[in-house]
Amino acid sequence: MKLLRYGPEGSEKPGCLDADGNIRDLSAHTTDFVGNSVSLENIGKLKAIDTTTLPLVDGDVRIARALRDVPNFFCIGLNYAKHAAETGSELPPEPLIFNKATSALNDPFGIIQIPRGSKHVDWEVELGVVIGKEASYVSEADALDYVAAYCTINDVSERVFQKHRGGQWVKGKSAPTFGPVGPYLVTCDEVSDPQNLNVNCSVNGEMQQNSNTSDMIFSVAQIISAMSQYFTLRVGDIIATGTPEGVGAGKKPQTQFMRDGDVIVTEVEGLGAQRHTVKGWG
Repeated sequence: MKLLRYGPEGSEKPGCLDADGNIRDLSAHTTDFVGNSVSLENIGKLKAIDTTTLPLVDGDVRIARALRDVPNFFCIGLNYAKHAAETGSELPPEPLIFNKATSALNDPFGIIQIPRGSKHVDWEVELGVVIGKEASYVSEADALDYVAAYCTINDVSERVFQKHRGGQWVKGKSAPTFGPVGPYLVTCDEVSDPQNLNVNCSVNGEMQQNSNTSDMIFSVAQIISAMSQYFTLRVGDIIATGTPEGVGAGKKPQTQFMRDGDVIVTEVEGLGAQRHTVKGWG
């Protein structure tokens, strides 16, 4: 099932795609997609609905971010072998975990805003994972049982803020609009193997990232299990699982980053594509 949020900003409604790709209204069955409304229990109830019985929505509507808000926005760094190699980094011995501010959440279509004082805003297409039940001390074998859905994420990053302003990476990851999520939440039954999904990103029509989740150093199951050893994952938490090679920071010399007017398209196989126009500051 592909779940989505649609409608004018501030008045979004929950919906889904039917077998013909039409949007159907789910507001009689759930208020929104946030927190416990994306629990495995609630997702199971939605999947049982005959979508042909739901009100049909005019297809010419705004598609909003797939989650209204999240308790936590987690990310995994250096999780593709070729990406680690292009940045000259050693392979991490265990998942490299960091946070992205939840205020960075952004729609799958629209604007990526370059922040004030920015020099190097970079693209990072990633497979996103939405947690569907509380996870603490989870085994790797059971970890995927805690996933409610998958989605496309662009972990937009300001490299100078991230690496040269001291402290943690969160500063370079969290500007407003730096966390596009969606267009859909795709339930697990539509993703037979999260470790075999093509991921790509183009800038102005030129492919920059073109890889597969098989190049991940740590699988989705390993990531969830490892994270749950340190803290409890909450229902509605989102995890961006790392980006493949082809980022601006991996180029030699590092001369290509987002500029005003650029068009960025990011896609994960089966999960939908995002399209953003970059807007310069001021």
